[in-house]
Amino acid sequence: MTPSRESVLTQLRKGTVDYCVLACLRSGPAYGLEIAERLGEGKILFASGGTLYPLLSRLRQQGWVTTTLEPSPVGPPRRYYHLTGEGEAALKVFTHTWNVFAADVTAAIKETS
Repeated sequence: MTPSRESVLTQLRKGTVDYCVLACLRSGPAYGLEIAERLGEGKILFASGGTLYPLLSRLRQQGWVTTTLEPSPVGPPRRYYHLTGEGEAALKVFTHTWNVFAADVTAAIKETS
């Protein structure tokens, strides 16, 4: 049985979306909707809007991000997410590993196609 595009994307997302969020926060703190917009919610990285906030909670529990509440010009205060030193270190390990992994996958695909 041939896998669907969606099932392949689901598997790829499992190990990478957390690190994409960390990479997004490298440029500075952001609130949830802003993170989703930066990463293009509804396209490839997020299967649904409801996946971002549990992910952010998990990153906070791991100590990779911290949060602050800041006033919003429209409505209630916003929770801003900040990359921690531990999050930066995790992202650095992932980035190095990903570059090697992606190069190997690309080479394997080229050789077999």
